[in-house]
Amino acid sequence: MKIGAQLYTVRQYMQDEKGISASLAKIAAIGFRYVQVSGTGPYDPAWLKLELDRNGLECVITHTNQERMIREPDAVAADHEILGTKYIGIGMYDIKKVGIEGFIERFKPVAECFKAQGKLLMYHNHDLEFEKMNGILILDQILQAFPADELGITLDTFWVQAGGGDPAWWLRKLRGRTPCIHLKDMGFRSDPELGIGVGRGRIMLPVGEGNMNNEAIIAAALENGAEYALIEQDDCGGDDPFDCLARSLRYLKSLGLEA
Repeated sequence: MKIGAQLYTVRQYMQDEKGISASLAKIAAIGFRYVQVSGTGPYDPAWLKLELDRNGLECVITHTNQERMIREPDAVAADHEILGTKYIGIGMYDIKKVGIEGFIERFKPVAECFKAQGKLLMYHNHDLEFEKMNGILILDQILQAFPADELGITLDTFWVQAGGGDPAWWLRKLRGRTPCIHLKDMGFRSDPELGIGVGRGRIMLPVGEGNMNNEAIIAAALENGAEYALIEQDDCGGDDPFDCLARSLRYLKSLGLEA
């Protein structure tokens, strides 16, 4: 399993070509070789491929505009062929608004199109997928609706735990279905003004600096057969996000993983 950087972490610096180019150079200098492209400004795939190559980087997965996937899946697949990227991700989707049937109606044709072109549609979870609809977890309903060769899961271990799940258990359950996973850490910071209550004080931290059982998560991910572990920190709490990525990378390397 290789460590990569989820570029959503540094999205604020990547909203134009100049920023994308400079940020990719910083990511490579930290020691990364694999990235997920997500949250950036617009780019031409051929241009981005040249920038990635120039920095010795490989895009292994993206988060891609969902409406464009639905409207023109062939073009989206072609763009990813230019990038040399197999995995095409849905970053966030509120299934409660459309229901499972609505989600299937929208994305089943997309998944089939991608499969026919050697790509794989990927679904990134948050905590909402651990809510039950009609007595069944939303995530389980997604899994039932799509076979593994049509939909992979970019399992975000932070959001699994935020939803009340055990990340290591889910990694074992989803063996063979999660070629890419997301790692970040969860901590707690009290605030006297908030008082005491469910969900108060939860913060995101670099991997290894919070309270998650990262060694168990990594062991389960290796057992699962995950190909890439992408470090993602949506909120760096005012710290430099490039530094947060570097701190996570150092910790994961201390566990024997390779960038």
